[in-house]
Amino acid sequence: MVMQRHQLTYAGIAFVLYLHHLVSTIEVPLDLPQPPTITKQSVKDYIVDPRDDIFIECEAKGNPVPTFSWTRNGKFFNVAKDPKVSMRRRSGTLVIDFHSGGRPEDYEGEYQCFARNDYGTALSSKIHLQVSKSPLWPKEKVDVIEVDEGAPLSLQCNPPPGLPSPVIFWMSSCESHLEPCGHPQCLVKIAVFRGQNGDLYFSNVMLQDAQTDYSCNARFHFTHTIQQKNPYTLKVKTKKPHNETSLRNHTGMYSARGITETTPSFMYPYGTSSSQMVLRGVDLLLECIASGVPAPDIMWYKKGGELPAGKTKLENFNKALRISNVSEEDSGEYFCLASNKMGSIRHTISVRVKAAPYWLDEPQNLILAPGEDGRLVCRANGNPKPAIQWLVNGEPIEASPPNPSREVAGDTIVFRDTQIGSSAVYQCNASNEHGYLLANAFVSVLDVPPRILAPRNQLIKVIQNNRTRLDCPFFGSPIPTLRWFKNGQGNTLDGGNYKAHENGSLEMNMARKEDQGIYTCVATNILGKAEAQVRLEVKDPTRIVRGPEDQVVKRGSMPRLHCRVKHDPTLKLTVTWLKDEAPLYIGNRMKKEDDGLTIFGVAEKDQGDYTCVASTELDKDLAKAYLTVLALPANRSRELPKGEVLGTGTPSSRDNPSLICLVTRPTERPDRPRDLELTDLAERSVRLTWIPGDDNNSPITDYIVQFEEDRFQPGMWHNHSRYPGSVNSAILSLSPYVNYQFRVIAVNDVGSSLPSVPSERYQTNGARPEINPTGVQGAGTQKNNMEITWTPLNATQAYGPNLRYIVRWRRRDIRGSWYNETVKTARHVVWNTPIYVPYEIKVQAENDFGRAPEPDTFIGYSGEDYPKAAPTDVRIRVLNSTAVALTWTRVHLDTIQGQLKEYRAYFWRDSSLLKNLWVSKKRQYVSFPGDRNRGIVSRLFPYSNYKLEMVVTNGRGDGPRSEVKEFPTPEGVPSSPRYLRIRQPNLESINLEWDHPEHPNGVLTGYSLRYQAFNGSKTGRTLVENFSPNQTRFTLQRTDPISRYRFFLRARTQVGEGETLVEESPALLNEATPTPAATGLPPTTIGLTSTTTTPTTTTTDTTTTDTTTTTTTDTTTTTTDTTTTTTTTTTTTTTVASTTAAAERAPAATTKQELATNGSSIWDLRAMANSNWANITWSHNYSAGTDFVVKYITSNKTEKSIPVKAQTPSSVQLADLTPGMMYKLWVFPIWSSPSEHSYITFTTSSAYTKNQVDIATQGWFIGLMCAIALLVLILLIVCFIKRSRGGKYPVRDNKDEHLNPEDKNVEDGSFDYSDEDNKPLPNSQTSLDGTIKQQESDDSLVDYGEGGEGQFNEDGSFIGQYTVKKDKEETEGNESSEATSPVNAIYSLA
Repeated sequence: MVMQRHQLTYAGIAFVLYLHHLVSTIEVPLDLPQPPTITKQSVKDYIVDPRDDIFIECEAKGNPVPTFSWTRNGKFFNVAKDPKVSMRRRSGTLVIDFHSGGRPEDYEGEYQCFARNDYGTALSSKIHLQVSKSPLWPKEKVDVIEVDEGAPLSLQCNPPPGLPSPVIFWMSSCESHLEPCGHPQCLVKIAVFRGQNGDLYFSNVMLQDAQTDYSCNARFHFTHTIQQKNPYTLKVKTKKPHNETSLRNHTGMYSARGITETTPSFMYPYGTSSSQMVLRGVDLLLECIASGVPAPDIMWYKKGGELPAGKTKLENFNKALRISNVSEEDSGEYFCLASNKMGSIRHTISVRVKAAPYWLDEPQNLILAPGEDGRLVCRANGNPKPAIQWLVNGEPIEASPPNPSREVAGDTIVFRDTQIGSSAVYQCNASNEHGYLLANAFVSVLDVPPRILAPRNQLIKVIQNNRTRLDCPFFGSPIPTLRWFKNGQGNTLDGGNYKAHENGSLEMNMARKEDQGIYTCVATNILGKAEAQVRLEVKDPTRIVRGPEDQVVKRGSMPRLHCRVKHDPTLKLTVTWLKDEAPLYIGNRMKKEDDGLTIFGVAEKDQGDYTCVASTELDKDLAKAYLTVLALPANRSRELPKGEVLGTGTPSSRDNPSLICLVTRPTERPDRPRDLELTDLAERSVRLTWIPGDDNNSPITDYIVQFEEDRFQPGMWHNHSRYPGSVNSAILSLSPYVNYQFRVIAVNDVGSSLPSVPSERYQTNGARPEINPTGVQGAGTQKNNMEITWTPLNATQAYGPNLRYIVRWRRRDIRGSWYNETVKTARHVVWNTPIYVPYEIKVQAENDFGRAPEPDTFIGYSGEDYPKAAPTDVRIRVLNSTAVALTWTRVHLDTIQGQLKEYRAYFWRDSSLLKNLWVSKKRQYVSFPGDRNRGIVSRLFPYSNYKLEMVVTNGRGDGPRSEVKEFPTPEGVPSSPRYLRIRQPNLESINLEWDHPEHPNGVLTGYSLRYQAFNGSKTGRTLVENFSPNQTRFTLQRTDPISRYRFFLRARTQVGEGETLVEESPALLNEATPTPAATGLPPTTIGLTSTTTTPTTTTTDTTTTDTTTTTTTDTTTTTTDTTTTTTTTTTTTTTVASTTAAAERAPAATTKQELATNGSSIWDLRAMANSNWANITWSHNYSAGTDFVVKYITSNKTEKSIPVKAQTPSSVQLADLTPGMMYKLWVFPIWSSPSEHSYITFTTSSAYTKNQVDIATQGWFIGLMCAIALLVLILLIVCFIKRSRGGKYPVRDNKDEHLNPEDKNVEDGSFDYSDEDNKPLPNSQTSLDGTIKQQESDDSLVDYGEGGEGQFNEDGSFIGQYTVKKDKEETEGNESSEATSPVNAIYSLA
């Protein structure tokens, strides 16, 4: 059985991530204002496939969200002008689309991305965009090459220049000549080699090298194409006929074939010396290709030293030396030695290593509080030395506006006394002739109290004795200090088993049961503190106490594989089985139990490795065993999983395949080593010797030596060392004061053996400790003591029994005598000390064998007492509406009685300068670290009275308070209005209602409302409305019923406008469906069904509007003015009302639904219905982010539910409703169910007039109408002239209706107006008084958008009555008639 434990696997992965977490830069939470940061960009040298679209990546984060722009070849790149180029939404990534054609080569160039917001500009690297090229091989005629046998030869490739460079390889009909292999015939490769330049070299040509198809091939990466050069034909001239049994370089072969043996000479590189330049960090390939007979051997050397260790690799039969990841130390002279039996020659290559710029100190983001100092450092190295250039927001820093708080000193920028508003993004460009580096680092000046970024009340589980980490990410400005406490105790956790890191993490080297508990992290800065709790649970490890064992069973038997597990009962255990490292399928023949696996009727296929894996969410353990199944009868060879085929018999039998006997010899894990013996016993070493077990036909590759000791961890075996399989004796290094016992495990390719029987025990003698404790500190916990602590030695450092510590201390200032005390714990308290004086401290380890070397001296301090004096002469200067500057006289150092930590200003808001405005008088403070006499208090409320007092603080606490100072703050800009509610009573108007700002910060002078329509990505122009300070309502008349509206509301004082509140009008239920416009129908009055009769009073304010209502039965237009009214409706019973046609709108009934269990409810549920749609609105006091469900049922019991995402105000539009249908409707939270009685009813109208876009305002239509009007005027003039002359006006061709047969002028096709003036038109009716009565009302241009009130007079009215009536009849019939007059043309166009 082989046990492999994996408890450290999960912890190891977590520890790697933890190391990355420690080196990560400071991250500003995205909800705080911050300059842009580039998060993703394309590589500098960007090669793209010409067959694909081009994506040049650029993404950034920041607050506000950054906007992006690009330059191409140093000039502004206007993305909007090129239809093929677009920019991804909320990203700067460029997309160049070639689906509609275009040449990718036209877009080659150097691109750079700029990400901007209000706080600065970040730059990407310059991205050199190139299109991949795979040019065709130039056509050329290749002559037949003839060469004497034994002569050198090189075949040139000269591949076409591609981008990127192609991969070169040679092929022929005898590939064994060109590609490495393991066959003996491939020995020819020693003399044939492809160079780095692509040429093929023959050290000496032999007769078998004669081929007709030596072809050089170039493989291009992007296009996945291979291009082939015209093949070479090689003819070899020989002096003697070919001997098939001869091999190249065979002894005596050359003389037998008449080939003269020659000394080596270099084919590449030429001459005796050359030089090569390489850039740092890339791989260097040195080549030496030599000719000669026999083919020369190549050896490599470095002048004055060894070849770089661990970085060199010999390739292609030593003809190439590869040095990976070259550094400056690899510069020097390398030489290759080519030798054969005729002599040797050498070539020297001088290697020079240059370097593109690389970072020594890359600038990091700098977060400062107002008044703080800081610096940005940009250090880079390279060869040649790179030049450093600073930029700010993408512009050279020399050209930026002067900043008195900023000083540039070469590769460092120093900031002093920074203030809010100094935020910017700085770029450092380090460049030399081989490349450049560009780094962005922003400077953000913030004033932020501490905040914990991790989730509250975390639960961390860890396996006992494993390393773990408690995370407490935090942020604040100034950067807070973070301390850890356990179970509410007052001692800070740092030291011993704990290690606190600057990023807020608390690391435990070994989690013990006593480490369980609740840990609290507290982040503190001058603006306040924040804390979070983490609960740690330490679990028992998972152990397989009895695992499976190797078994040899017969086919058909029933083996059982054991797997008994011990684990922590609070963790869920999962036991799985693997067979040959793959999951085991548990079929009918297998039975998996809690403590094992049983196989019924075992077969040959069941043979193999079985692994039991016991795992929990935190760790796992596994144990392996090999199951061998004896399957074949005795008269047949056994078939085992691994083996080799051996030929047996006489030499003659090897020539006859029918006589070959195949014997399969099994390969298994080796037998355990035996007879362990300890010799050469010494103080710190011993020799262990063992006898190897049988390797079972698989050579032993390694031996693992393990040890166990019986003092600290008895029964636990640890790996000591590992040795090659060729040895059976080793000298083991030992530690003092350990009672050792050893065992050995053999390893081969099949697996590991069982451990050997343990050796006899050997106890090493003790010794005095060799090191002293680390982490020595001295600090007072009370004003009259000093506590000395340190990190104790572990068990392997004790070196002997009775470990103890000698603690020495003395006052540093008077250099008195040393006091000492011997303790066994890692803590000692010195009492009766003066207040805050320095002490020299030493801690020395000692055991029964002696003391450790003399320890180092550390400085500690005794306890502190409260300061005795307060700052004086406190002066206040108002900077702006939210900040004041303070100056004060510092206290004398003798009165501090400890280490000066900070000066602290306590302040509180006493009252507001606005009457009747309640304010919180909570005390706050600002800290000014160090010995200073000035500072700034910010984040004040404008237009308020404040009081302030100051103290000085040391490690013990605050000193006495100074005199209280009072000061007012000037007026400022207001905060945003408390809310902006948007209601849509219909599709014609939008009602807005808002509340005053929570913090007016002065006397309000009014409100500014900006709004714009938008539909998808299209937006309209921005309109502005200004209101008085007392106005909090506004009704917007919609011009477009489909688009939504975005509103920007700000309050203002005489100082200026305040924060913006942004809201959007509710989305339609299905924006893809055109929404019918308002038809003038009033909203449905809703009755509410309820089990209880609850009086509800609703007050509705209606803003004065002009409502135009057009009926479907009359052609006249009615305009109704609705005045501003206030309607109060009291509902006490349930009613159901249908849609009415009255011009004045009735207010919708409202209700308050039944309260939920948490006290939340829904009320003011309204339905504004038309023929096939309805607007549903409601109010509620559920928590923000609550999603709702709108459920409605028709009168024929058809039910439908629609989820509604959280939005303000709450509304939804129901579409595709049935005209004239009554509906029941419920609204309830998505996690709830509707109440049986809390519903409303509404009825859709029977029909509605379909809204059309008003084309009367379109320019083309107005122009067309003007042209038609001019034509009508000309026709009227002509008609008037003809009538005045008594002429006749031909109308037969212009009217669609046949004239009356009684008409006497029918025959000549004319119409005499003078004779027919008083004759009624055909189909007209005469009233009792003899006047003509029309069947339809007269139409005019008013009906067609022109707005005129008058009709044609005199003869024009006649024409109008004639033509309009006829056209309207035909239009109402089949809408296929043509216009017969200018007026009719207007109707047909409309």
